[in-house]
Parts: sequence; C-alpha cells; structure tokens
Amino acid sequence: MNDDRIGSGESVLIDTAAALRSLRDVYDGEAIDELDHALQSAGRAMDDGADDELVLAAALHDIARSPALGLPADCAHDREARDWLTPRFGARVGWLAGAHVAAKRYLVATESGYAATLSAQSVTTLEVQGGAAVDAAFTGHPYWPDAVRLRRYDDAAKVPGTQTPTVDDVIAVARRVRQTVIATR
Repeated sequence: MNDDRIGSGESVLIDTAAALRSLRDVYDGEAIDELDHALQSAGRAMDDGADDELVLAAALHDIARSPALGLPADCAHDREARDWLTPRFGARVGWLAGAHVAAKRYLVATESGYAATLSAQSVTTLEVQGGAAVDAAFTGHPYWPDAVRLRRYDDAAKVPGTQTPTVDDVIAVARRVRQTVIATR
C-alpha cells in the first residue's frame, strides 16, 4: 500500500481491494476469517438500509489487520483503520471505522446484557481495549449513532457459511463513496 498514491483515483480502489482480499485466512480467534467478517459486516449494513459510507465503514472497520498494510499485529486497529481510511474515503468513513471499539466499550457500559452477547474473543479484546467505558469524545459526535449501528453489524458478522456480498460489491460501494469525496474536495 503506497500512501503517495492516495489521491490517484483508481489506484485507491485497487489498493483497497488488495487489502480486503489479503484478509482471507487471517483469523483473530473467531470462527471465520477477517475477509468473511468484513463481507458479512457489509452485508448486515446493506440489509439494514445503511448509506454507502456506513456500508463501507462496516466492511473496512478491521482493515488494519490486513497483511497488505504491514502493520504490527498488536496495533490499535481501530485508530489505524481510521487513519488509513480517512484520506481515501473521507472523514465519516474513517471516523465510523475508528469508533467501533469505543462503541463496544460504550454498549458494555450502558446496555444491560450486551456483554453476554459478545463472542469469547471480543470479551478478551475488550479488556485489552480498556474495558467498559463511556467516552464523551465519541458519544457527543454527530456520527455516534451510526458508530453504534456499525458495532452491531460487527457483532453479528461472525457466522460461518453466511451469504455475503463480494469484494467487488464492496469496491463498487467504495467507488461511489470515493467519487463523492473527490467531488466535495
């Protein structure tokens, strides 16, 4: 992934597709690999009628786990995803992906029974991520309700054998988002 090509149109989409595809056979302790998780997350968002930016953020919220990005396995993947996505797909996509850990921490702190719905791996990472908490820097943001929606897509996207959109479907969404971002710059 070459940061000096961020603004070079189609190369952003090619790099994004490569990063997404590199998630095949990358496991983080769940029953499915990171590619299936990404595609299921996107599918959940699509099924919910989410707009393109939220669908893309759902698909790419764990993109920092992509071997193609070359980041350390123990990186703060939410922040790294935000930092990678924002210049490519705009502030909202980056912010939503970057808020998915804060949304998990928030839901554990505020929603009775939510913690019991988390996978064993998600419970383990919750402790590493700081445990239950409400962070006003996130909860007061205008995108916050969609960050909580993304978190719920994330939680529901861990089911082996689920029908999903394809990488090409996600890249079609990315292309639309990218065109909007470029048009507003």
